[in-house]
Amino acid sequence: MERGVKLSGSLLPSEEEGLGMRVQRGNVMKYAERINQLPPYLFAEIDRKKKAAVDRGVDIISLGVGDPDLPTPAHIIQAGQTALAKAANHQYPFGAGLLSFRKAIASWMTKRFNVDLNPAMEIYSLIGSKEGLGHLPLAFLNPGDVALVPDPAYPVYKNATLFAGGEPYLLPLKENRAFLPDLKAIPASVLAKAKILFLNYPNNPVAASAPRAFLEEVVAFAKEHHLMVAYDNAYSEMFYEEAPLSFLEIPGAKDVGIEFHSLSKTYNMTGWRIGWVCGNPDMIKGLATIKDSVDSGAFQAIQEAGIAALENPASEPFVKDMRVLYKRRRDLFVTAMTQAGWTLPRPSATFYIWAHTPKGFTSTETAGKLLDEVGVVCTPGVGFGPSGEGYVRFALSVDEKRMMEAVERIKKVKWTT
Repeated sequence: MERGVKLSGSLLPSEEEGLGMRVQRGNVMKYAERINQLPPYLFAEIDRKKKAAVDRGVDIISLGVGDPDLPTPAHIIQAGQTALAKAANHQYPFGAGLLSFRKAIASWMTKRFNVDLNPAMEIYSLIGSKEGLGHLPLAFLNPGDVALVPDPAYPVYKNATLFAGGEPYLLPLKENRAFLPDLKAIPASVLAKAKILFLNYPNNPVAASAPRAFLEEVVAFAKEHHLMVAYDNAYSEMFYEEAPLSFLEIPGAKDVGIEFHSLSKTYNMTGWRIGWVCGNPDMIKGLATIKDSVDSGAFQAIQEAGIAALENPASEPFVKDMRVLYKRRRDLFVTAMTQAGWTLPRPSATFYIWAHTPKGFTSTETAGKLLDEVGVVCTPGVGFGPSGEGYVRFALSVDEKRMMEAVERIKKVKWTT
C-alpha cells in the first residue's frame, strides 16, 4: 500500500484508504461517502508524530495549536463556579440561550462596534463559533449548491460544505492582494450556483485584517449575486495597531449576512465552548432550526460565565494586557526569525505568524523537519488549503522563554536540498 502523503518519512492515509473503510472483527466497515470526500487530516498525523517524539523523550515546543497558554481570568471562573451550583442550570438549556446572555452580547456589540442588535431575534448562543459555522451549510445548501470558501482557511468552512452535499469553490488568498480574495475573478457559472460566502478577518491562518473598503465591496457583491455572508470574527479582540471592524458595521451588511463571535481567544476560554452568531434574523432562524434538531443548547452556567466576561469591569484591562503580551511575543519572534533568515510578515492581528518556508521545501517537509530535528511543532500551510503551500503557521501560544528557545533551535536546522 503505497498511496498517501508523506510527512518526513511517515505515511498519511489517502482519501480512499484512510477514511473509506476499516476492518473490524473480520468485516469491512464502510463509511458514508461524505466522509470519503474529506481530505486526509494532516493535523492528526502531526499530533501522532508529536506524541511519538514525546514518548521518545524529546522536549517538544509546540507552536502548532492556536490555544492560549494562560488561564481564564479569575472573575470569569468564579462566575462559572457560582452558576454551576444553581439547580436551574442543571437542566436542558435549549434554544437561543439566556436572554441575559444575549442582552450582554448586544451591549458589548454596541460598545465595541456601534452595532445595534435585537437580543430576541438577532443573537443566538453557540457551543463555540466552530459549531455554528459547521451547522450553517446544513440549513442553506442543497446538494450541488456552491459555498465560496477562502483558501487557505479554517478547515470547518470547506468540511461543513461537503457534509451538507455542497460544493466548495476556493478563493485564493494571495500575499500580493493583502490576503483578500478577488471577488471579481469568480466565474459567472460558479456565482449562479453560489449561496454562501465564508469570510474570516482577522484571519486564521494568514493573520490578515480586512479594510472597510473591502467589506463594503462584499456587501455590494453579496446583494448583486444573492449571497449569504458568513463572517467569522473570532479574533476581533486579538489585535495590535488598529482595532478590526465588524462586518455588521457596514451599511446593508445585516441584509446579507451574519457574524460569528467566540469568547475563546478573547478571554482564554477555548475549553468552555461558548460563542454566538448575530445579524440577519432569517439566516439565524435557519441555523437555529438545525441546532434545535441536533443539540440542546449551550450550558447555562457557561452562559452566565460569558456574561461576566462581557460585562465585568475586570475584563477590559485583562484584554488590554493580553494584547500587550501577544504584541511583545510577536515582535520578539518576528525580529528573531527575520535575523535567522526567515521571511515572515509582522501581523496586525491574531497570535499567528504566517511564514514562508525555506527555499526548496514544501510546507509539509518544513514542518516535518522542524519536528524531527529540533522538536519544534508548527502547522503546514497546505493543511489549510492548496494556496497555503509555501507557508507554515506558528502560534505564539507559549511563554517568551520557550518561544525564544524554539527560535534558537530553529536556527540550528540546515536547509539544504
